[in-house]
Amino acid sequence: MNWLENLLIIGGISFDVFTAMESQGSLVAKITKKELILSSLLACAWQAIAFGVGYVLSAILMRQNRIAANDQMIGTGIAISIFAGLGAHLLLKAIQREKFDERRAEGFDRQKIFQGFFGCSVYTLLAGIAFGFVSPSDVALCLAMIAAMSVLAVVAGVYTGYHFGMKQRRRAYALGAALLWMVGADLLVKLVLL
Repeated sequence: MNWLENLLIIGGISFDVFTAMESQGSLVAKITKKELILSSLLACAWQAIAFGVGYVLSAILMRQNRIAANDQMIGTGIAISIFAGLGAHLLLKAIQREKFDERRAEGFDRQKIFQGFFGCSVYTLLAGIAFGFVSPSDVALCLAMIAAMSVLAVVAGVYTGYHFGMKQRRRAYALGAALLWMVGADLLVKLVLL
């Protein structure tokens, strides 16, 4: 996979982080730099660990099931299925009407942030598994991209929520789904052309 496909994957899963932080931004009376920096660092670490665990799991699965590194058909098929499923789940989240308790707070609700990041890490874990099946060599580049996109998603989510409330949640989920489906479609085209 090339850097653009990696960016689309990481961008797609980062929209879940964006929406988790958008809800926090919509509730706070004032955004403090300390909480923003701590949330960004937590998102970076959490997402990088989840991606790395997913990547290692794919290596273990490939070794145990004796899927050869050159047998791209099986690995690509699994990756396409994962990206299609993640995109479908994000689209379902965009359609659902979630109820939010919109009361102003003095600071971020750390418990909600942990819960949000835990949910986001499932997407990242699955994306790491898919990445390991398709492109097992660019891990360092992807981890750097995850760190950058996590910080961007946290900051953009908090400020979007602070200024506009939860109005962008559906668009963010739909855009994340579209990005993941684009990567899945690209992998499918490459698989057919092989």
